[in-house]
Amino acid sequence: MMPAARGLTITERINRLDWQSILEAVNAEGFATVPPLLSAQECSELRLMYGVRERFRSRVEMARFRFGVGEYKYFAAPLPPIVAELRCSLYRCVVPVANHWMKVLRSGIRFPPTLDDFLDQCRRSGQNKPTPLLLRYEAGGYNCLHQDLYGEVVFPLQFTFMLSRRNVDYSGGEFLMLEQRPRAQSKCEAISLDLGAAVLFATRYRPVRGTRGFHRVTLRHGLSRVHSGQRFALGIIFHDAK
Repeated sequence: MMPAARGLTITERINRLDWQSILEAVNAEGFATVPPLLSAQECSELRLMYGVRERFRSRVEMARFRFGVGEYKYFAAPLPPIVAELRCSLYRCVVPVANHWMKVLRSGIRFPPTLDDFLDQCRRSGQNKPTPLLLRYEAGGYNCLHQDLYGEVVFPLQFTFMLSRRNVDYSGGEFLMLEQRPRAQSKCEAISLDLGAAVLFATRYRPVRGTRGFHRVTLRHGLSRVHSGQRFALGIIFHDAK
């Protein structure tokens, strides 16, 4: 049953998720799927926002920069309430893992317990542009493997929410995660999401235990080719951009 139960706020739904299992998965693999969190109506409302120019600070045509085929738009401040609540509540759930990763990798970086305090860190580094975004792909669209890095301050985890119905609104278009393992061939995962569901994944690297302790393993994400229809997704990135 969809956790986006009638009468529950976004934060209440987030708090009902099995975070122990989700965080165990992201620790083990660098990504984890999250069951449907957004209702069909909320997904529709987010899709419709794509056509409202005032909601966004910039639009990117991916082919122009050889990023792939498709386009995306970064939300302007203030963020829509649903996006702001997702970003704030999800941050609190994943910041313990982010700090654990920094600790085992012997990094001096630590992330504060609230999103507001973390965004203060971003602003002190000149990063003050919101990064949550909507992505739209038509048939033939795809996204090259990449990392979402916008400045010196980078939060190590992020989310992508599916806003379209797989095999109804679109076909193809699997979310891709590539792990570049040291002294070994790379490993790729293709992830399909239901409407309102999400994937939590490493922004640029994750810790992996080796014979001499933990080391960094680099990850990139992208999208396989959309075969038909139209695919919308919401990206929740915690660090802001310059």
